[in-house]
Amino acid sequence: MLEAPGRLLPRPMSLCLAPEGELGFLIDPIGPGTRALCAARPGDEIGVLGPLGNGFRRAAKPLLVGGGIGVAPFPYLSEWLGEPPALLGFRSAWHAEAAALVPNAEVVLEPTYVTEAMPLGHDVLACGPEPMLEAVRRLAPDAQLAWEAPMACGFGACYGCAVEIDGRLRRLCVEGPVLSSRSARSPAVPPAPRHRVSS
Repeated sequence: MLEAPGRLLPRPMSLCLAPEGELGFLIDPIGPGTRALCAARPGDEIGVLGPLGNGFRRAAKPLLVGGGIGVAPFPYLSEWLGEPPALLGFRSAWHAEAAALVPNAEVVLEPTYVTEAMPLGHDVLACGPEPMLEAVRRLAPDAQLAWEAPMACGFGACYGCAVEIDGRLRRLCVEGPVLSSRSARSPAVPPAPRHRVSS
């Protein structure tokens, strides 16, 4: 979670890059909180809380499937998994510039959806908008899906991030954001180093 200077509530963000001594985030400035984060200047202090919840797990034959800003965790994840193939969907060529951060990425633009181009026979790790995740789940029932929701506390106390999945409320900050029907016991993605970061 990232807290911009002068903002009361932090915003949930996926770690995008973690070079030595730094943390990188891919942020789409669509609301007041994300605009405040993007407006931070060198010397401004940004609060960082994390890692929270459960991340992606190793897979035998991974395929990263992302939509829009849902590609944010894939550069870090791709590095950890040995740069597997990725299929990324975007609304426009401008948005698709983010694909340059993900090795071995194939890009599709609307009106084509990632689910139309998604090959079968892979262990799918997906992040993106809910309709995309539901479509991926129909094609790959064992996929690992990173769900998105607004978060306030990050500890499960406020239930601000509760979403209904299969008729059950799940708090994404503690049970997710990655949820899977698989019972795999492989280790989760290692957390990035903990820092209090100045931009």
